[in-house]
Amino acid sequence: MKLVPTLLGASALCLGLNALAQDSTIRKTLAERIPQLQQIDEVRPTPMKGLYEVRIGTDLFYTDAQGNYLIQGELIDTKARRNLTEDRLNKLTAVDFQALPLQDAFTIVHGKGERKLAVFEDPNCGYCKRFEKDMQNVDNVTVYLFLYPILSPDSAEKSRNIWCAKDRAGAWQDFMLRDKTPAAASCDTAALQRNLALGRKHKITGTPTLIFADGSRVPGAVGAQEVEKRLAEAGNGTK
Repeated sequence: MKLVPTLLGASALCLGLNALAQDSTIRKTLAERIPQLQQIDEVRPTPMKGLYEVRIGTDLFYTDAQGNYLIQGELIDTKARRNLTEDRLNKLTAVDFQALPLQDAFTIVHGKGERKLAVFEDPNCGYCKRFEKDMQNVDNVTVYLFLYPILSPDSAEKSRNIWCAKDRAGAWQDFMLRDKTPAAASCDTAALQRNLALGRKHKITGTPTLIFADGSRVPGAVGAQEVEKRLAEAGNGTK
């Protein structure tokens, strides 16, 4: 009877060694043939037999076991009707909501504010203004708004005036919903620089970018119905 565990252990060891060899072969071949693939972060098998995922940061490619072919595109599971590439990217770009520096944001409370949502926005972003209008139809949520001035020098000035206002949420909503330019103000704006650094860390390249309590994120302006759906899916982030 002792032979069975021994064989299982040997089998697992062989599989592990084969996986390492496969990883090494793919890395070596791709690095030699494609200079842009010199620094591969991860190689892993996909659910499709013989197809491997090659990851560089959050960029995903697919290749065969020898690295002879490279595919850039999406992998779809037709049986499960799931976009496996999208699912993988969602995991890679997830943000730990509990780790967000909420002191560098201001809050806008809708109703009881029991649900949570963090949003990175630029005051000069037209899509952000549309998003803010749609958010007036979403109840029972606390929005942690991170000013993220990336569109123009004027974005930085407006963000400063909003951040330094006595009523930050009021100044923000006056501008985004009622087109009332925030009054000039000055204060310590180190939080805005930290927001920019935080965004770069998480590769936030556009506004608005939404982060839900479960760590999932959505780039771009989505409507109230989609926000409600994702808030329900995210729960309170304590799962």
